[in-house]
Amino acid sequence: MADEQQARKARYDAECKRVLSEKGILAQILKDCTEEFKDCSLEDIVEKYILGSPEVGTVTVMPAETCVESKHTEDKSATEGTVFFDIRFDAAAPVDGRLISLIINVEAQNDFHPGYALLKRAMYYGCRMISSQYGTVFVRSEYDKIQKVYTIWVCMEPAREWAYTITRYHMQEENLVGHARAPREDYDLISPILVCLGKKNYQELQGVLRMLNLLFIDQMGKEEKVMTLKRDFGIRTTPKLEKGVAEMCNLSEGIERRGIERGRAEGRMEGREEGRVEGRAEGRMEGRAEGREEGREEGRAEGRVGTLISLVKKNLLSLADAAREAGLSVEEFKKMAML
Repeated sequence: MADEQQARKARYDAECKRVLSEKGILAQILKDCTEEFKDCSLEDIVEKYILGSPEVGTVTVMPAETCVESKHTEDKSATEGTVFFDIRFDAAAPVDGRLISLIINVEAQNDFHPGYALLKRAMYYGCRMISSQYGTVFVRSEYDKIQKVYTIWVCMEPAREWAYTITRYHMQEENLVGHARAPREDYDLISPILVCLGKKNYQELQGVLRMLNLLFIDQMGKEEKVMTLKRDFGIRTTPKLEKGVAEMCNLSEGIERRGIERGRAEGRMEGREEGRVEGRAEGRMEGRAEGREEGREEGRAEGRVGTLISLVKKNLLSLADAAREAGLSVEEFKKMAML
């Protein structure tokens, strides 16, 4: 069962990347998150400024100690294996009447606390995108050819205080003595951006947060999602986009996990309330304590049953196995689940 869930999660993650790599989706992200594209039309970003086809899971991220000769060199770290950028593409941006070259990376991130500061990983990815330009964008001392890089992280389940925020980081000049000024384009070369979603309905939001919430958070059918992308965001849908949205709706790994968590929380709240009512009826401190403990136990049990029901409805667990796990007969479990 664990292997099957891992396989479903891997497929869901792959579909997220494919959907994000659609030029119409990327155009909305660039317009709302980057300074260079804020005044461009979405149509121009799609047709003129995103160059070629975005690469999905094919360009490697190398450890710092590896000798860099090409952006396609593999990461040979024995502990991590080969690590790839989720999405990577080149872009031309209109700045001061001229086009400048950018390299852009977009990452779909489910785990906001993976055991390290996510922002530091984003900085590392940006540094790798700078250093890997040697041998492809410039050689020897042609440092003026270095292109600015963006690494944009779409966080599906951030910490509560980060929900529905877009935060951009960049380098800036600070004069310690005197008032010298360097051109900004000479030093502001790496810009990580965190785009954090949450649990709201997409209709409560605006801009890129509204679009990404629709795609990855809202529980909505494939046809309705595709229609809303066309109607609300003017996105030209393609067979690849429609297929990706359909697969995501079928797998719904992230949505399912949130549903299970809500079921557990609701079960615990109901159990606690029953415990409080029973405790008050007893009229004694001991009775209240016993009631709370019983409530907690009932809440945990109901939460577990809710989890099993969710897994059965998602076809991740058989009815017989779920009933056995819950300590019920199949008929009792079906009655409780209203199946």
